[in-house]
Amino acid sequence: MNRSITWRGALSLVACAATVAALQGLASPSAVARPEAAPAAAAPASSAASASSTVSRAEARTARSLAASLADPVWRAQVRSAALSGHDVDLSALTAASTTPAGRALEAQVSAADQRIAAAKGLGKDVGSLLRLRLGTQAMAAGLRPGTVPLVAAAVTGGKASTATAYDAQGRTHTLDARTAPKQAVYVIDIDGTKAAAAGMSVINRTLQAAGLDAGTSAAPKSAATDRAAAATSGYWATKLDAVYLTDDEEPWIEGDAEIYSLVSGFGWDGKVRVDSVDMPYLDNDHHTYYPNQLVINWSNYKYDAADLVMMESDSGQNYQSLAIAIADALLYITDNGAYQPLVDAILNAIPSAWYTNDDDYVDSWYTITEQESGTIHGARGNGWMTIEPYWVAGL
Repeated sequence: MNRSITWRGALSLVACAATVAALQGLASPSAVARPEAAPAAAAPASSAASASSTVSRAEARTARSLAASLADPVWRAQVRSAALSGHDVDLSALTAASTTPAGRALEAQVSAADQRIAAAKGLGKDVGSLLRLRLGTQAMAAGLRPGTVPLVAAAVTGGKASTATAYDAQGRTHTLDARTAPKQAVYVIDIDGTKAAAAGMSVINRTLQAAGLDAGTSAAPKSAATDRAAAATSGYWATKLDAVYLTDDEEPWIEGDAEIYSLVSGFGWDGKVRVDSVDMPYLDNDHHTYYPNQLVINWSNYKYDAADLVMMESDSGQNYQSLAIAIADALLYITDNGAYQPLVDAILNAIPSAWYTNDDDYVDSWYTITEQESGTIHGARGNGWMTIEPYWVAGL
């Protein structure tokens, strides 16, 4: 996955019980009664570690094999040309298109690695290729001269990593400083986080729906036999995200751009907890204001005039299906008591502790966003702010 930022924590919803005391440091409205979730048999923390380990091994093996293949000068030139395109390179497509023995020899290995990674992340085979190749930093392009044999490294997982392992064409390993990019050109083997996150949102939605919870995307109105939901046929009120800014940056250079997504939660018209996923692929870096004009809450989906939003960074080792199962286990026990109640704490409490350090990272959370709320709102964790406004989406 591509990432350059570590946002500490989790916009995932997973059921296990992470330490409540650790989460109490996250600011939340004390005046509002917090929902209580019954203990759930969530996915064990070891499953998160297993998925992350599988992905890391697949990336490392691919990096080592690619490094060895660069001994072929013709293939090396093809890889160099692709890397200098300025975009992440689909490694499966690159090897399949190669006419060199070295390139073609990698094709089957890359395909097998893609399948292992997809399975580890709880994604179907139809997700396609996930492995990508990129330069460690754009500044390395100046040193990628013809004839240069770059090192190849796998993107490390976890924002606290201080070193990364790279391989050369002779099979030797080199330890790199993960915080300070080397002057030598380095290819990084990573996952297409945008594709994985989009597919992961679909997995989460399907899994939550199968478990009996309302789920979907923020843009699609729900069809329901209520006056308010029925109004969605002629239009509906939404909350539009005009600007967003995040503060925390602890990612090593080798991890690339962040992949951010959000989970909006509230109560649907049937009285069940509803969770809508919101993909935010543009939110790559901290200390930068983005102006997406994105619809993040569709109010025709919700019974009450309030909803919560949890923002997460997607990590390469996340198993989306396990995450969704844990979320469902946590939220199925929460019932509609005839008034809005925040769901952020229940979601965060459901996340296994292992996912706070090595996988999807908690960015921030926003409690009690209302339908007609407008202006700049700061996250409970103090790690970011959003400028929002109500927006009427007219029917065609």
